[in-house]
Amino acid sequence: MNSNTFRMPAAVLLATGAMALLTAPPAVATGGGGAGAGGEGKAGAVVLRAGLDVGLLNKTVDVPLKATLNEVSAPETAEKTALTVTLDGVEGNRPVSVLRADVATSKANADKNRAEAEANLAKASVHVPGLPLLSLVEVEKVTSKAVCEAGKKPVASANVLGKVTALGKKVTLSAGGPTKLEVPGVGVVDLELSGTQTTSTTAAAAALRLKVSVNPLNLNVAQVEGEIVLAEAHCETPAGPAPSSAPPAADPDVKPQTGTGTGSGIASGVTTDANLAETGGGSLTPYVAGGALFLLGIGGVALLVTRRGRAS
Repeated sequence: MNSNTFRMPAAVLLATGAMALLTAPPAVATGGGGAGAGGEGKAGAVVLRAGLDVGLLNKTVDVPLKATLNEVSAPETAEKTALTVTLDGVEGNRPVSVLRADVATSKANADKNRAEAEANLAKASVHVPGLPLLSLVEVEKVTSKAVCEAGKKPVASANVLGKVTALGKKVTLSAGGPTKLEVPGVGVVDLELSGTQTTSTTAAAAALRLKVSVNPLNLNVAQVEGEIVLAEAHCETPAGPAPSSAPPAADPDVKPQTGTGTGSGIASGVTTDANLAETGGGSLTPYVAGGALFLLGIGGVALLVTRRGRAS
């Protein structure tokens, strides 16, 4: 019963559940229809996402346990709500406390400039059906954050702080790959540390990912297989402000021109300061004519005086 090979119901759950985090985050509500419609970004967070396949001792079929705890979509905030689920035929039909935590918060915000989401867990323990007294995993603190800001590269971060125990055993996590813990008579847990992924417009983070295969043989539970993700956050960059429909501004180096001429030979928009000689008129014409007549008179008087002198 310790096999790590998932049965078909579990595979189907995982394909549509927690494993989809870093490949296709679920759609979330936004302030105005999403980046494609109104320009707003998208953001979402959840403190725990579980996709488990629970085999019962008194049934030949498996019961799916698919749950999301404290899931929010922008703009929302959740604190320590809905940390239990109920699964018929398990533990006397009592609610199964999947998550117990001193702090379990998730929040998401999005507008036309920025979208961000964050999930936090502190002093948290995760339980699965059939093991009510033994924690599947215990963590001191895990956090995930995703920020998508218009005009900037999306950022995702995830952290696991403090000690981690799985099935009652202390675990040293490695960034190089999953850490496997096997407890004889109980089962196997693979723990994967802090996964993040970013693209040019999206970011996603998951603090801790657990691949579970346990066989409690207790409380009518024969086998539990599947995956649990702790503290995940994702976002999508806002589309940014729509381009302006106003006409382009005039070139500041090009000055408007106006025409001063009134003749039919002057094109509109052309400046001219010269008087047209061929019109025969201008502002100096009277003075020029008067001067000419004055000089002509002086010449006539001088000619008359000269002729009288010669006659005498």
